Amino acid sequence: MALRIPIKARIARTVGTVQHAAYHDYVRCATPGGLIRLPLISPNVIGVANSRGNRGHQEDFYAFATLSLNPEELRISVKKAHGINWDHTKLGDQFARQAVFIGIYDGHGGSAVSQYLRQELHGLFESVDKTMVPETYAWVKEIGGYFKRHRGGVLAPWINGTENTPELDLEARATEAFFQVDRNLSSDPVAQKCGATASVAILHTLDDPPVPFFAAEQVALTVAHVGDTRVLLCSTNGGKVFPMTENHHADARIESARLRRMMGSGLITDSFGESRWMGALANTRSLGDLQFKKFGVTPEPEVRTKLIQGKEWAYMVLVSDGVSSILSDNEVVDLARLGKNPKDAADRILSFAQDLGGGDNATALVVPLAGWGKIQGPDKTKALREYRFEQSVGSERQRRM
Repeated sequence: MALRIPIKARIARTVGTVQHAAYHDYVRCATPGGLIRLPLISPNVIGVANSRGNRGHQEDFYAFATLSLNPEELRISVKKAHGINWDHTKLGDQFARQAVFIGIYDGHGGSAVSQYLRQELHGLFESVDKTMVPETYAWVKEIGGYFKRHRGGVLAPWINGTENTPELDLEARATEAFFQVDRNLSSDPVAQKCGATASVAILHTLDDPPVPFFAAEQVALTVAHVGDTRVLLCSTNGGKVFPMTENHHADARIESARLRRMMGSGLITDSFGESRWMGALANTRSLGDLQFKKFGVTPEPEVRTKLIQGKEWAYMVLVSDGVSSILSDNEVVDLARLGKNPKDAADRILSFAQDLGGGDNATALVVPLAGWGKIQGPDKTKALREYRFEQSVGSERQRRM
C-alpha cells in the first residue's frame, strides 16, 4: 500500500515565484514543474492521535515544523554520524537548509513546561548558535551540585569562546537548545516543581533532487531525548522494531551509572515498587524540574543517529508513556502497520491502549518513510493483543456486575 498525497487539495505550486506561506508549516520538494509544498499537518504526512484519557487535564503535547538550518552544520553532522560526504552546494539554499522537526512532550507536575516546549522548542532548536554556548555553560555551572563537575559534554569545544571553532553539529545544537529551555525557565517559579520529558526527531533528506522524507532514498535521522517518551522505527523486513530511545529512569543502566558516578545514591523505591530519584522523580533527565537539577536531573539529551536507507524502514512512531506503559514496542509498531494512512495508524495505537484500560494522557505520532505499506511477514503480536483485549473486556464486565 503506497502512501498517497492528494496533491490538488493539499499542496501549493510555485514556478519562478514564492507564494506567501509560513515556512515552518510545509516540507518542500523539487519537481520539473516547480516547487511543491506539502503541509505537515496533513494526515498523510504525519499522523497524530492525542487524548487526555481519564484525567481532567492534558499534559501531553507535540509539535512539528520544517526548520531552516545551517547547511554546513548538516554536512558536518552527516559526515560525523554516517561517514557520508553530502554536497549541499548543488541543491540551492532553500533545500540545503531544510530539516523536519518532530517533537513529543509529556508533562508532569502540571502542563506549563510541556506547553512551553510545544510552543518554543522548535524555534529554539532553529535559532541557537555557537556564540550562545559560553553563557549557557556559565549558567549551568551556577546551578552547582551535580553540575559543579560538569565539563561541557558535547559543548566543550565552545565553552571558552567560539573564535576559530567549528560549527555546531546536530548533537551540539540539540544539547544547546535543551539547556536553553531550562535557562529560559529558570526565573519561572512554576518550572521549579513542574517538568516534562521530550523526544525530538530531526529528519534530513540527502537525496538529489530533494524529495520529502516519506519518499527519500536516504534520510539522516537524529533523535534527541530526555525521559521516557519513546521513538521507534519499524522495518519492512518482518516489521521488526528498532528503538531510538532508552528510558531515562533512575534504575536504567546508563542513568544509574551516571548518577552513582556523580552523585552517589539517591534512589528510593516507593510503596508501589517503582524506583524514584530523590524519592520524587521517575525520570532522571527532563526539562524543567529545576529544583532537582543540582541533584543530577539533567536536561542534557541523549542523542542517537541512524541512516534511513531506501525502503528498509516503513515508519517511525513517537509515543508518550500513556501508551508505552500499556503497550510493548512490538505491539505499537504492529498496530501501526494496520493503518490505511498515518493518522489511522496513530488512532489505532491510541485506541488499543485505551481499550486495555489506559487512562493517562496519551499521544502517538506516526511518521511514514519510504517503506510505508511494504512490510513483509506476519503480525507477530496479533494473538497476544487479542488475548489481552479479551482479558480486559472480561475484567471490565466483572467490575460492572
